[in-house]
Parts: sequence; structure tokens; C-alpha cells
Amino acid sequence: MDLHRSTWPEVEAYLETSTGIIFPIGSTEQHGPTGLIGTDAICAEAIAHGVGDQTGALVGPTINVGMALHHTAFPGSISLRPTTIIALIQDYVKPLARYGFTRFFFINGHGGNVATLKAAFAETYSLLADLQIPQAEQVRCQVANWFMGRSVLGLARDLYGHQEGSHATPSEVALTQYVYPDSIKSAPLTPQIAPAGYPIYGAADFRQHYPDGRMGSNPDLATPDHGRQLYEAAVQELSLGYQQFLESQ
Repeated sequence: MDLHRSTWPEVEAYLETSTGIIFPIGSTEQHGPTGLIGTDAICAEAIAHGVGDQTGALVGPTINVGMALHHTAFPGSISLRPTTIIALIQDYVKPLARYGFTRFFFINGHGGNVATLKAAFAETYSLLADLQIPQAEQVRCQVANWFMGRSVLGLARDLYGHQEGSHATPSEVALTQYVYPDSIKSAPLTPQIAPAGYPIYGAADFRQHYPDGRMGSNPDLATPDHGRQLYEAAVQELSLGYQQFLESQ
């Protein structure tokens, strides 16, 4: 059930049986020579809708742009500031909490969002309390990183070993290939396995040390069938995680 394809009476009826909602959140940033710029949002959105279908959850609109300032030396990458994301999360949660939603499950596709999301959750709880929104103390927010699930990590390790890397990975590229098989890209990768190990600072420094945008990865290993396997593993694991979150105190 998609929020933007529902009517307000349908949402009102939904709230009679559930107070949970899922938001996919990703990023619009470079993913190396063969990875789609929308990879993180594409992955989060596909998995969120899979979880929604499996659990009957309401799925909100995808937050396509995240905290990716360190990628902005590559053409096409765009980013929100951390303070903007914090304000955005507050603005999303506040009206929904007034209607009676209490469980906000953010399926995340971008590691750079994690710290900011956790800060946003803390500020949101404080805001709801200050506004004296009914049941504010019952509101819970959780970030679920699809790429960090035990089953996904195990599958990526089996498929790619040390060539998985940490950015523009074959696992995330494979998932986009499964979702958009008509958008599979190819380009020479030099070296085949990207460098790794240098810490992330600013955008220019990132491009200097990771000149084609990859970090320790070899996305040439990706296939659409791998993407299907990763999708199914993530949906299964996060569906269970969402159900447990709904039942949490």
C-alpha cells in the first residue's frame, strides 16, 4: 500500500489496524563508472515496496537525496546538508504522528545517512514532546540498512568475497540490475578492484584518493540474478525486522 497512491479515507482505515509506516531513504550520488547515480534510492525503494507487500505496511514516498557531500566532486551527485535532513525528518514525522502513526521504519540504502538519521530521530522525539502531540512518547523511529542485514552480508561474502568493497559494490549494482535490467552499464575498470582504506573527508579529497568513485569494489561481478537473490534476502529479513519493530514497546 503506497501512501501517494492512497486516499485519505484509506489511510484513516489503515490506522485502525496499524500505526506503522515505512520510508525508503537513499541518495543521489556517483557509484563509479558502471553504477547508477540513483543506486542507493533505487535499492531502498525496491526493498521497501517488497517489505510493504509482504507485511501489508503503508510505504511512504522515497527520500531520494541524502547526505552525500563527499561525493559532490563527481558530476551528477547532489546532497542535502545534515541539518536539512534533520529538518526534513521532523517535517515528515510531525503530521503523521498527529494522525496517530507511532512506528517509523526507514529502510536505508546509503551509509552516509546513518549518523544524520539517528540525530534526526533524537531531535524529532524532543520536538514532538515540546509540541505536546498526543501519544508523542509512543513514537519510535528506526533505521534499517538493507545492506547490513546478516543474510545480505553473508550472501555478498559468498558471491564476491573481498571484492565487495564498501562503495559502488557489486551487491548494490546487482540489485539495480535486477530492478532496471534495461539500465545495465559497462565501462573499463582500472584497476579491476578499486583502492580502499583511505578515510572519507571532503569531496575533492575523496576524488583524489578514489578517482573513479569506487571504494575497494569490483562491480563487474554483479549480475541481475545476484540482484534477485539479494533482494529476496533483504525483503525477508527486513519484513521480520519491521514486524518486530511494530511489536516493540
